[in-house]
Amino acid sequence: MHGLDFLSDPKWRRRVLTDAVGKSFWGFFAAAALLGAICWLVKGPEVVMLALTEDLRLIADLMPRVLVALSIAALIWVLLPRDRMAALVGKDSGLRGLVIAAVAGTVTPGGPSSAYSLLAVLAVSGADRGALVSYIVAWATLGLQRILIWDVPFMGSEFAVMRFLICMPLPVLAGLIARRLPLTLRIKDPDGSPPPQTDRAA
Repeated sequence: MHGLDFLSDPKWRRRVLTDAVGKSFWGFFAAAALLGAICWLVKGPEVVMLALTEDLRLIADLMPRVLVALSIAALIWVLLPRDRMAALVGKDSGLRGLVIAAVAGTVTPGGPSSAYSLLAVLAVSGADRGALVSYIVAWATLGLQRILIWDVPFMGSEFAVMRFLICMPLPVLAGLIARRLPLTLRIKDPDGSPPPQTDRAA
């Protein structure tokens, strides 16, 4: 398929629907319905309608930012040279490898499916465990997508900048600690076969 042809693919639409409306969706829906009922009984219908109105305003305010942030993140994901990245974060990469892994984690878009897919690619391509830890910590704490979608709209740009600056050293520190731990890293293959390599602490 080319371009936007995937939109007409029934398998793709079914997969999107399954991912969007899964168990977690119904769990959140049940929690929202329960809290809405409690609010209706305690505060009255006027408060419930006010809360729903504010929710709609928040969604309308967030959607443009979400679309722009996801577009930027998707372009970064496509442009990221994964094979070269794996070569730059190997066992002999030193502190530079941790910094590179942290930058890659910071610009990785999407949720866990995107981040852990790239993490697995880096792992089987020869990245050491310090770089892997640095990458995933950066994705969890410094993700630009989260800053654009959540930090800035909800907390303001000043808070977003402050949080980003405070968290900047954390991925590298985590990577340094991971390299010092006397553990063996075993990479799990998708087919369940024995791991092709191990990474032992020096």
